[in-house]
Amino acid sequence: MDPTTDNAGSSDAARSSLESLRTEISKAVVGQDAAVTGLVVALLCRGHVLLEGVPGVAKTLLVRALAASLELDTKRVQFTPDLMPSDVTGSLIYDARTTEFSFQPGPVFTNLLLADEINRTPPKTQSSLLEAMEERQVTVDGTPRPLPEPFLVAATQNPVEYEGTYPLPEAQLDRFLLKLTVPLPSRQDEINVLTRHAEGFNPRDLHAAGIRPVAGPADLEAARAAVAKTSISPEITAYVVDICRATRESPSLTLGASPRGATALLSTARAWAWLTGRDYVIPDDVKALALPTLRHRVQLRPEAEMEGVTADSVINAILTHVPVPR
Repeated sequence: MDPTTDNAGSSDAARSSLESLRTEISKAVVGQDAAVTGLVVALLCRGHVLLEGVPGVAKTLLVRALAASLELDTKRVQFTPDLMPSDVTGSLIYDARTTEFSFQPGPVFTNLLLADEINRTPPKTQSSLLEAMEERQVTVDGTPRPLPEPFLVAATQNPVEYEGTYPLPEAQLDRFLLKLTVPLPSRQDEINVLTRHAEGFNPRDLHAAGIRPVAGPADLEAARAAVAKTSISPEITAYVVDICRATRESPSLTLGASPRGATALLSTARAWAWLTGRDYVIPDDVKALALPTLRHRVQLRPEAEMEGVTADSVINAILTHVPVPR
């Protein structure tokens, strides 16, 4: 058998499996295609996702539906003001039978961690995820312990409620590959949601909704290998750099995207190109992922914020002005 043909077939099968995730998730979540796509892109890029939206727009349900559609271990942590770092990472427990301390792993030792309402816990506990997200390991009592592969943190936060919340510091925001906004549904989508509930849909029982695992670790590995072979021209690389450098020069921003942000944009554009069936990246791929990849890596000037300027509007303006490679 021709290895090239075999690789292409494996790539197509992996793409088909990941595309079927959308079908499975849509059995529970209506009208959030962009957020679903963002989660799939994050899986392909080994990145983490921050989901932001007002209460009741199915942020948690979206992640739970993704977990149910994948053959991956998943755990959920409800972040609260009294949550301790050891409640996330694990701790040493004294065993009276052996008179020794043994490590009891925390919920972070999983494939998909749902960090629900992450901004409700103090910075000390928020920072317990930093090493896990960046180094993919947890150090307890001086001993590093690797996390399972794949490992993805999907965190949710509420943008309108500030009482009893602790805004994520820039260092932690930068650890998230994507920040996805989960909007209110359209009128028709909301009618569809209510119709499903009237027909007996129970969001707490995804198995009854018919959601089944349609992709597993092997599919992810094959997909990631295919994404790594997606070609990027020097012109596209320069285009990504020009966009990120423009954020650092914008008069509306006090903080622009770092080189890590540029690397993230290149990775997400590459994954999106592969998902759409191409083995090369075009400028439209970069534009499609610029907002979710960069919006949380820039910081508005207070005066710009008072005038109603948003991070998204600044990035959109930059995309309009930066020359597109031919």
